[in-house]
Amino acid sequence: MTRMRLFFALCLAVSVGLAMGLSPLASSSPDGLERVADDHGFAGQGGLHPVQQAAPVPDYAFPGIGDPRLATGLSGLAGTLAVLALGWGLVRVVRRPGG
Repeated sequence: MTRMRLFFALCLAVSVGLAMGLSPLASSSPDGLERVADDHGFAGQGGLHPVQQAAPVPDYAFPGIGDPRLATGLSGLAGTLAVLALGWGLVRVVRRPGG
């Protein structure tokens, strides 16, 4: 069991390191859909869906943090921890008792 915990801790450290270290380096160029909307002149006509407006971390950056790289890194950290929590919860629910 100790080896599994060590493996889990190592995977978590790598995940958090990648999320915080690489997310600020992501391209700020528009994706394919944004590019098409820009090219055809209707990018400004769209709006955010209500779910997007209520998002806790809009536009992949924590609001209220002045440094954009730190705001994006913390957003990556939050996403990584959220996925970890969801996966952990799913495993706890699905795992058979006594197994």
